[in-house]
Amino acid sequence: MILAVTVHDDLHVIAVQHAARSRGHTQFHIVECDTIGGRQALSWRSHSDDEDVGSGTATATVLTSEGFVVAPSEAVVLWWRRPRADQEIAAHAGSTHERSLVNNDCRGALGGILASSFHGQWISPPEATDRAADKVYQLAVAREAGFRVPRTLISQSREDVIAFTRQVGRTIVKPVVGARGPSLWTRWIDDPESIPATSFEVCPATRSTSRALDTSGSTASASACTPHSSRPTNSTGAPTSKYRYPHGLFPRTCADLWAPY
Repeated sequence: MILAVTVHDDLHVIAVQHAARSRGHTQFHIVECDTIGGRQALSWRSHSDDEDVGSGTATATVLTSEGFVVAPSEAVVLWWRRPRADQEIAAHAGSTHERSLVNNDCRGALGGILASSFHGQWISPPEATDRAADKVYQLAVAREAGFRVPRTLISQSREDVIAFTRQVGRTIVKPVVGARGPSLWTRWIDDPESIPATSFEVCPATRSTSRALDTSGSTASASACTPHSSRPTNSTGAPTSKYRYPHGLFPRTCADLWAPY
């Protein structure tokens, strides 16, 4: 059995499910992480010998998008695609605290149940997914790998930011992670000395001269990257080029992905 954890009506996963099933992998199920609230979607027991648990009953079950109750322990592959969306039902909750409670508990319960009961192959492991989404870690790894990356500062010190801006020139600031709700746009900062120290101390941030760098409630800074190639470049300054996707590759690749299972 294959499980895919994602959001409601994820067309990409639905297409993969269709392609896999058309090639004989009928036990391909989707678990919608944003429709847990308001349904009897999750169940987990610490002991399999509870009186109300019959012989052979799984200690952990999840509800699929098609309404089937399945045991994660029976799956051989788990596609951890989009696992952390807010609950659809939470949008109608009465207060910010209630919405946070619903979202956090649904998210935590799903992750914990799968981590404790699924013993097959993760695509990709939650720890690897979290690490790959860490913008600061990405920047460090890219630099170690030889990419030309913007000179960056993450700091809560007004003095450090002023000194950094003097060194690299005009800088930009952008959240590292950001928050749900209205976006915090990338902004130029010409005169950090005009900003109170308390504004820097609220949380770290990143700054940059010409290339936007993600930060998380911090201030990010980096120097401009001038590529040595006439080809287009990405945010690291590495040369890039367009790649024409071969017609029909998507469904064939998706089916082949699950072929061993």
